[in-house]
Amino acid sequence: MTAVMSARRIRPPEATGLEVGVVPDPRAGTVQVVVSGEIDLDNAAFVRQVLLTALVSHRGTLLVDLERVTFCDCAGLNTLLTARRAALRAGRGLRITTAGRRVERLLNLTGTRPLFM
Repeated sequence: MTAVMSARRIRPPEATGLEVGVVPDPRAGTVQVVVSGEIDLDNAAFVRQVLLTALVSHRGTLLVDLERVTFCDCAGLNTLLTARRAALRAGRGLRITTAGRRVERLLNLTGTRPLFM
């Protein structure tokens, strides 16, 4: 599977308010994925697709910025865990560099925050 991601924002057609940007990070060996809006059952598959494509397209660690995510349900958490598992299988990492209050609360309540550090 080959995919090319550029420094741009991507909007899923079925989910208004969700934006995902993928940008090669200036630090060697990383790629920045910035998500804003809501991650829920309706668009979690799209977010997962973007994360997995970024993983395949770039050779480095995925740095995920969730600072502007206003809502994340268990489907969104499952998406993050799936992408993390794929990164580990590929010998790379997935780190959540920053997250808003609601995402941090979800990660802390589920005990998954340490998995993304």
